[in-house]
Amino acid sequence: MLTKARLYTDWRNIPPEAHGCAAALGNFDGVHLGHAHLVNAVYAARPDLPRAVVTFEPHPRELFRPQDPPFRLTLPDERLAALEALGVRHVFQIPFDPAFAELTAGQFVREVLHEALHLKHVGCGPDFAFGHRRGGNVAFLGEQALALGIGCTQVPALADATGPYSSSRVRMLLQDGYPERAAAELGRAWAIRGEVQHGDKRGRLLGFPTANIPLGRHLEPARGVYAVTVRLPGGQSAFGVANIGRRPTIDDGQESRLEVHLFDFEGDLYGQTLSVALHALLRGEQRFDGLDALKAQIARDAEQARHMLAATLS
Repeated sequence: MLTKARLYTDWRNIPPEAHGCAAALGNFDGVHLGHAHLVNAVYAARPDLPRAVVTFEPHPRELFRPQDPPFRLTLPDERLAALEALGVRHVFQIPFDPAFAELTAGQFVREVLHEALHLKHVGCGPDFAFGHRRGGNVAFLGEQALALGIGCTQVPALADATGPYSSSRVRMLLQDGYPERAAAELGRAWAIRGEVQHGDKRGRLLGFPTANIPLGRHLEPARGVYAVTVRLPGGQSAFGVANIGRRPTIDDGQESRLEVHLFDFEGDLYGQTLSVALHALLRGEQRFDGLDALKAQIARDAEQARHMLAATLS
């Protein structure tokens, strides 16, 4: 049975029962196979200690470059679930704000990892950098940790024939329209988790009612129509078809959104949190000559999605 991970968002007040862990350090955006390799390597180094992760929220890039388009693969809830699936018991999610960003590399090791989190072992990938203006590297971490009696493991990056696994590589696959290839690098289908909001009810008028979920801080993948599975709040799953884009046939094109139609489902989902996993891009975004043409195409999309999901996931 999977042990539920505990989340801590105040690094200054960690309860004693969470002390003494072996923790992997990083942003863990996406929690891809490279991240899983890191977590497992740290656990292998100290299997006698509770498995933990030290991560940051928001992603430092969101603080330092707020003008960038949204790029996140996983927001906190989805990231926590993915880490939990790896057997992580404690997730120390440090608020990355301007004050925290001013901590020197030495302060981070001493005040955060040692004095606040009471870690006994840490591990990171070869490119991990930390502290004010990224002043600390892996060698510095090892030296400082050793001086404080903390073990340290540098974990080589997991790679395949095309290079190291990375969040950037997964983002590129999604933006290029290859969710199935992104899934191979993540170890699971990529999902957008969000709260269902009221839309313009246009899908219902077309015969395909949809749950509308803002992309928010999520990366926007290739625009178009996807075969999806949807995890509902109660834990049950449903097949569906989803559109990601600006709806050029009927909308003003100002906001990209996720609209998902669940097959054989009846119920009120407004205000509920859904997790929508993308399995295949069926077609790119396109404009149709009127609502009748759009309705006919949606019917074809839904049928194609049903067959594809039944063949690959049933």
